Order: sequence, then C-alpha cells, then structure tokens
Amino acid sequence: MITGKNYIGNALSAKGEMTYQTLNPKLNVANATSFTEATSEEIDLAVALAYQAFDTYQHISGEKRAAFMHAIADEIEALGDTLVTTYMSETGLPEGRAKGERGRTLGQLRMFADLIKTEDWRNPTISGEANELRQYLMPLGPVVVFGASNFPLAYSTAGGDTASALAAGCPVIVKSHPMHAGTGELVASAIQKAVQKTGMPHGVFSNLNSAGIEVGVQLVKHPMVKAVGFTGSIRGGRALYDLASQREEPIPVFAEMGSINPVIVTQNALNARSEEIAQTYADSITLGVGQFCTNPGLILGIKSPEFTTFTQNLGEKTAAIDANCMLHPNIHTAYEKNGAAVISQPDTTVVAMHQDTVQENYAQAKIGTVSGDAFLKNPKLHQEVFGPFSLVVQCDDTQQLLQIISQLEGQLTGTILAEQEDYKDLSPLIERLQNRVGRIIFNGVPTGVAVVDAMTHGGPYPASTDSRFTAVGNQAIKRWVRPFSYQGFPEELLPAFLK
Repeated sequence: MITGKNYIGNALSAKGEMTYQTLNPKLNVANATSFTEATSEEIDLAVALAYQAFDTYQHISGEKRAAFMHAIADEIEALGDTLVTTYMSETGLPEGRAKGERGRTLGQLRMFADLIKTEDWRNPTISGEANELRQYLMPLGPVVVFGASNFPLAYSTAGGDTASALAAGCPVIVKSHPMHAGTGELVASAIQKAVQKTGMPHGVFSNLNSAGIEVGVQLVKHPMVKAVGFTGSIRGGRALYDLASQREEPIPVFAEMGSINPVIVTQNALNARSEEIAQTYADSITLGVGQFCTNPGLILGIKSPEFTTFTQNLGEKTAAIDANCMLHPNIHTAYEKNGAAVISQPDTTVVAMHQDTVQENYAQAKIGTVSGDAFLKNPKLHQEVFGPFSLVVQCDDTQQLLQIISQLEGQLTGTILAEQEDYKDLSPLIERLQNRVGRIIFNGVPTGVAVVDAMTHGGPYPASTDSRFTAVGNQAIKRWVRPFSYQGFPEELLPAFLK
C-alpha cells in the first residue's frame, strides 16, 4: 500500500505541509497519491537514526548482512504486480522494461549478498615483522542515495548504490525521486520488512520524499552523513559535489553524470556491413526512448561516399522507428530544447527525424550531422541530448578524428566498429579513448551495462566525479569503504578476519 509518507527508519511519518503527486506521462495526468515532503525535523531524525545504527550495523557479520540483503530481494519480489503497475504508471515504460529492471535489482542485491558472506572483499592484509601491521577496508558511515529518474528500480531506492552501501556496512538514507515516489515507497516498504525480519538496527534505512532540491541539500550538508551516491545530470551531480566539498568536513560524492558515448566506425567496417551497423545503431539510439546514460550520442567517421550513405541510412532507419513516451513532461521538454540547441548550431544539419504526429510527451527521434572542423570549434555540440538523438561527425582524416577524441570531455563509454584489417592501425585510437572513457566496446553497442565483476561504469569527469570507481558490479562496494590499519595489536583485540 502506498501511503505518501516518509519512512524514518521503521516508522511512517508525514509532518510536513508540502505535498506533490507523480504523473502518468502516457496519460499526461497526475496519479492519485499525494506525497508529503520531508521536513527538516524528519531529515535530522533519519540521519541521527542512521548514525546511531552505524555503531551496530558495521559490526554485524557479513553472513547476517547477506541474509538481510537476500530478504530485501525476496520482499521486493513479493510485491508482485503492484510494483510493476505502479512503475508503469509513473514512467510510461512498458511492462517488459519494468520486469527486466526489477530482475536486475534483485540480481544486484543477491550478488552483493554473495560477495559479503566471507570477509575476503575487505582485502585483509598482514605485513611487517611479527605481523605488526594489519589492514582492511572499513565502512565510511551513513550514505545518502539520490534516486535516478531513468531507473526507478536499478538505480534508485534499492538499486546499485543502496545495495553496495548496505553490503559495505553503511546505513542508507534515500532521497526518493519525485517522478516515481510511489515505486520508491513500495520498495522502501519491502526494505523495512526485511529490516525487521532479519533483526537489523532501527535506522539502517530511511526513505525521504522531496519534490525539489531542499531535502537533498540538507542531507548532503548534514555533518553525520559520510558519503553520497547520485545518478543524473551534470548540473545536479556537480551541485552536490560542490556542496559536499564546502562542508567543514568534506565528504565524497560518487556521481555518475552525463555522457555522449562516442562511437568510431572505420571505412572497412562500412565496406563490410554498413546496412547492419545502421540498423543496429538506429535500434540502440531509440532503445528506451534514448533515456540511458550509455546512449550512443556521437558517431564519428572519416568523410567518404560510403560514410555519407551510412549517415543517411542511419537517419532514415532511426526516423522510421515508432515514437515512444518519455519518462516525464520535463524530460521531454529538455529533450526538445537541447536537441534544437545542437541542431541550430552553425554548419549542423538534420539528416532525418521522425515525421509522424506524436502524442504528448512522446519523443521524435533525430539524427544530425556536422563537419569535424565545426565540432572541434564549438563546445555546444558536445552536450548530451538525453533522448533518441545522435550527432554524426564527418572528420577530414584520421588525425582530425584523433584530435576530436583527445578534446572530448570525459565519457562513460567509447565504441570502435572495425574489421580485422584495421587492427594494425587501431592502437593510437584505443590509447586516446582510454584517456577519455571508462569502458571501450569493440563491435558492439554501449547501451546495456552488465552487472559483473569486470564492469566499469564510470569515467573521467564529467562522466563521473571519481574515475577510480565503478557504480555497477561488485567493485562498486569500494566507494563506501576506506583502508584502515592496526599496528602492534594483540590478537585478542583484532577482528576475527585479521587474526
């Protein structure tokens, strides 16, 4: 049952006077439930409870924390169709996407549970004469997680940030995303059932409602908060990063932000499979209405008749795909505004766009093109257009292509589409990309992020605020810990895994 209230530890609370509703973007009407924004008093209480819970939670065995995380997954699964229908009513996304994202969320929780059943993940290390120094990874403390607009499950209330922080031994306070507050509350209720069933401390998890920025600002500035997880825009992530840096005690902000994910296609690849690449990338650009941080927003190649034909073919295939509903009117408005800002730049033209009349909040896919010289001179062409949009850059030669890659802002991914005869010439391109991205895909598409040990979902700024860490996969747990050493301690006083 969705109440519209805040979860302050195990208790429901609605002391505020400010309320808001989520919106069904397909119907363009407000959903029924009113959500009460958290007050300063409720924020302080949630953080104080988390801080108090940390004293106990950080010492709970990995096996018991793993049981807690398995219980969260079980309780989310038990929500059944209610969660799916609520998700769909708040996002406009289809049932298959809802169920797929739910499956990924459950998989992440169970993956981290399996990781922490032993203490090996803490990297216990013993050095020196008579084993004088012993080091391990210890949790930071209470973590604030901001729900993501485009992933109401996998990157939100019980998503990757929450799962990895709880696994590390950190209590979590979620600032629920206002676009899917109902979905968030249902998941929060599942987490609280798991808290009580497994005997976790009161305050190890809270879920706070907020339609604006005030709740988030207060949480980041709170002296008892020790780290922040965020997935969203460059503007939002940078604002949180600056707030956290200005505190008397600065704290880390692990923000995954904007990315246009450059794709480089070689002449040999065009000669071998131009039609196939055009269709594959039309599908990738429009997947999920382009609302992925790994959407291929930039495609680069060397000028040639074949590249011109490919560009036109890509535009036609992209424009032919049915328009779909975006997550929210605000996101649709931003898509139209940002896409128009790019297309209106000098020397930039529209290759093709979806021409059919579309419903309100539905996105018309667009492909633009520009010369390499114009792209180099105009930083406005580098901005992310969140939605089904991609810009094709016609480079004069390989040297100019490499120059463009070197001058790009940090990105989550880069992709190379090439044939075997290209291999001998790819080293300079690979090296340039390595310095600008967190992951290189070869002969594939960037859309789709596998939740596995070797995944890097992060990259140089502004793709993320700290390129040393990933937001996806088991390695994501390392964001919420710090190295700590005991020196000269007797065995009796050491944690069991350091003895």
